[in-house]
Amino acid sequence: MDEGIVTGEGVLLDTRPTSFASRFLASLIDVAALAVAGLAVVILVAQTPLSLTSTGARILSVVLIAVVTVVLPTTVETATRGRSLGKLAMGIRIVRDDGGPVRFRQAFIRALVGVGELWLTVGSVALICSIVHPQGKRVGDVLAGTYAIRLRGRAPTRAAIDMPPQLAAWAHSADVRRLPDGLALSVRQFLGRTSTLHPASRVQLGTDLATQVARYVAPLPPAGTHPEYFLAAVLAERRDREHAAALRSEQRAAAESAMLARLPHAVPDPVD
Repeated sequence: MDEGIVTGEGVLLDTRPTSFASRFLASLIDVAALAVAGLAVVILVAQTPLSLTSTGARILSVVLIAVVTVVLPTTVETATRGRSLGKLAMGIRIVRDDGGPVRFRQAFIRALVGVGELWLTVGSVALICSIVHPQGKRVGDVLAGTYAIRLRGRAPTRAAIDMPPQLAAWAHSADVRRLPDGLALSVRQFLGRTSTLHPASRVQLGTDLATQVARYVAPLPPAGTHPEYFLAAVLAERRDREHAAALRSEQRAAAESAMLARLPHAVPDPVD
């Protein structure tokens, strides 16, 4: 089964890990860009009339190395939400394990660990880890909780799951717990290809999935409910509840933002 983020309707988001070749080419482009930036910084410093002692020169060298290997990658990755020059060219992005955009913490950990696994070992550690890990992660990704996804290409469009009218009232009042991602995806895939299944296999698979889903629903639907209607009702209700929760979260955030913008101590807002 493909790994990724599963929505309430059991839809697997197109967050497939990128190939090793794509990450390798992106890394080469990033290293070349950093080398050019480092050379430009060295030339700029060399042209600056500074009289440094041997100790000062060593300190300046350490600072320049830190800027090129840690500060610049962290800044670029944070500002672009995981899309450096090489990743932009190869159509990939670094995201968190939950599919969200990377923040400063993840970018900093990746850059800091990259000093050892990319620069000091000439990429050998990152190469071995990327080949062994099922998601192509390097050590920095493992510690930061990130991985690279492909942005190019379009996921196949799947029809929405409709709520069976005869089960709408039951579903709205039922306690539907979150299904395991694997089970939700299996149900979604089953409902999307029922017309292509052999009748006997369709009945057996639908019954098995309904039995598994029933563990997360209370009370159960009315006796005699067809397994496929039951599965469709559960997924449709989960989708609607997640959508409603997202709307409430947006409204709450907007209300809090408006409250923060108001003047304190009951001072009326200025009139435009």
